[in-house]
Amino acid sequence: MLLKMLDWPRPIKRAVVIVTDVTLVLVATWLAYSLRMETLHRPQGDEWWAYAISPALAIPIFHRFGLYRAIFRYSGIHSLYKTGQAIVVFAAALIVVHLWRRWPVFPLTLGVLLPLIFFVLVSISRVVAQLWLTSFNHRGQMNQGRMLIYGAGAAGVQTSSAMAITRQFKLVGFIDDDATKVGQTINGVPVYAPGNVPTILQSLLVTDILLAMPSASRDRRNKIIQSLRDLPVHTRTLPGLSDLASGRVTVQDFCELDVEDLLGREAVPPQADLLQRNLQGQTILVSGAGGSIGSELCRQILREHPKRMVLLDHNEFALYTIHRELVGWCRTQDSSIELVPVLASVANRRRLDWICTVYQPHTVYHAAAYKHVPMVECNPSEGIFNNVFGTLNMAQAAVAARVQRFVLVSTDKAVRPTNLMGASKRMAELVLQALAAQGDTHATCFGMVRFGNVLGSSGSVVPMFREQILHGGPITVTHPEVTRYFMTIPEAAQLVLQAGAMATGGDVFVLDMGEPVKIIDLARRLVALSGLQVRDATQPDGDIEITFVGLRPGEKLYEELLIGNNPTRTDHPRIMKAHEDFMNWPELQEQLTRLEAGAVDENVTAIKAVLTVCVHGFHEQLDCAIN
Repeated sequence: MLLKMLDWPRPIKRAVVIVTDVTLVLVATWLAYSLRMETLHRPQGDEWWAYAISPALAIPIFHRFGLYRAIFRYSGIHSLYKTGQAIVVFAAALIVVHLWRRWPVFPLTLGVLLPLIFFVLVSISRVVAQLWLTSFNHRGQMNQGRMLIYGAGAAGVQTSSAMAITRQFKLVGFIDDDATKVGQTINGVPVYAPGNVPTILQSLLVTDILLAMPSASRDRRNKIIQSLRDLPVHTRTLPGLSDLASGRVTVQDFCELDVEDLLGREAVPPQADLLQRNLQGQTILVSGAGGSIGSELCRQILREHPKRMVLLDHNEFALYTIHRELVGWCRTQDSSIELVPVLASVANRRRLDWICTVYQPHTVYHAAAYKHVPMVECNPSEGIFNNVFGTLNMAQAAVAARVQRFVLVSTDKAVRPTNLMGASKRMAELVLQALAAQGDTHATCFGMVRFGNVLGSSGSVVPMFREQILHGGPITVTHPEVTRYFMTIPEAAQLVLQAGAMATGGDVFVLDMGEPVKIIDLARRLVALSGLQVRDATQPDGDIEITFVGLRPGEKLYEELLIGNNPTRTDHPRIMKAHEDFMNWPELQEQLTRLEAGAVDENVTAIKAVLTVCVHGFHEQLDCAIN
């Protein structure tokens, strides 16, 4: 019956509530008369007017205060407060009626007793309805999960209130390192010390732990996550403080641990002066604006308040998506920044010339590229046209329009590449280095930013591993020893903006990314934090198996950030400048002519021959496979 009632149309539910309130106000009137007369009341004569006037006043007042728009399952103190306001107005209306007609059958005491009794009855009815309706979740199923909330602060308490409404999880306790809270209770739920977590998990049959510490430092979160890694429990987290600004937390806000939590290190701190240096009040062009890095660049540039942003991409839907998002941001911030979505391919030089001439950007951030290693390996000509000649076209268009700065988004795969994608990105770097060496012939300052794998982007391993865990495994890792440098999309975008501001011409910047991470360790961490165990020789009864599928064509066990070994420090403590050898423009131009001819003819041998001559350390791979 409950499920059928929850599926009723909203007008029918509202009519039921109104009928209930009419009944309650009539009962309140009868009780008020009975209490005043100290006997059970039997209405006679004009006394019936009181029974007619009470609902005639109460229902419109309740409607005016929006009490029939509330959803009982989610009502709380605010709803009770609004009910109290409506009752006060109702009492005032009864007193006005008394003073207007001065009926003996409608005494002044009735105007005091009736509202008080009505308020009590309405409040009780709302509480009973809420308890009844939330006894099951919206599908009528009893909750299964048993949860501990790590953090007994404001966010934890607010979350516990949301959980009491949804009943998707049963809250069995709080964890907090504040000794003054340990041993106390919050809304009847006990608070435990962190050292007791392993025992509590077993005794209370805990299935999930929620980190409700949105303001905690990254170091503090990492220590807590490390302490939970080996426990058989699913670890989740709340969004950050900005996502909690609305003041309402729901179970739907619970999310998997973010990439920073999995990496276990602090993000690279941005320097405000470097971020602002070439952005405020300027016209900025971002190529590849709809991609993972390009879209994050757009978001961060927008926060520095440029005058205009030109969003360039050849993917219509990706361009539409980021443009709509940025327009929405500008609307909420009451910003007048001009946003220009431009559909164009970097292979079209004439189109790029027109764009740069018309919009006159101050800085170009060139993020347009094909970055998926196996895909470029199977489509070498397109990879060359887009990554090498697309960069050349964009750079020459910038030079012709006298753009002040041009920043290339590069990759660690450009260092001694074993694949065509990495080699094409190194060729793009060589193009900009050669053009920068001709600085006396143009006014454009070229810079390149080289970084490692970006987690959270399309094709990154974390979403793939999570999907494989969701389906019961196995998790596929290419090789047990494969390692990678990792950074997040926001880190990468901040690096590009800050390093680009420091460029003086032909600079190749790299990030001091700390120690590389083993992919298999990342996979094991994801399994553990999902409350599961890896199935292997030591754990034959585990949940998720990890299988090794072999290195893909063009893939290396270890990635590098530098070709040489002589990096120098910059104004930013985590950004270094590499000193890479390059070819002068006349020599490179000759090789580019050969490379273009090979790409036009779909001659992979000719393409690789040019890359072998130009790109230090490149050696070809013969097979093609996409996985």
